[in-house]
Amino acid sequence: MFIGEYQHALDSKNRIIIPAKFREKLGSKFVMTKGLDGCLYAYPMDEWAKLEEKLKALPLTNKDARAFVRFIFSGAAEIEIDKQGRALIPQNLIEYAGIIKEIVTIGVLSRIEIWSKEKWNEYNDQNIDYNEIAEKMSELGI
Repeated sequence: MFIGEYQHALDSKNRIIIPAKFREKLGSKFVMTKGLDGCLYAYPMDEWAKLEEKLKALPLTNKDARAFVRFIFSGAAEIEIDKQGRALIPQNLIEYAGIIKEIVTIGVLSRIEIWSKEKWNEYNDQNIDYNEIAEKMSELGI
């Protein structure tokens, strides 16, 4: 399980430092792709395989399912972590996430989310009523 929030900067070669606690669970190779809300998702290979199986099971005849699968897989890239704990983010993903320099990396259960600091701050500045969300989640049995 991934938890926590870390702030780093993109270097001149489009690399980020993967926090040590995340590296342990990610392994030396992982999959990064476009995520929802304008961030990037990073999955350990075993979690990516589980997601892949779920997405394979979606009906090909469903327009939304096809669009979502395209969204996830078209942006996906296998990423390797170098000996200094850095990962190279592909240019298309940097552009998608609006990453200029500063990033925020957060742990979200089975994945990592990588945000531009600006988008992360915008997201957190929203007037989200977490009490209301918690009530809705409790209706789902959470």
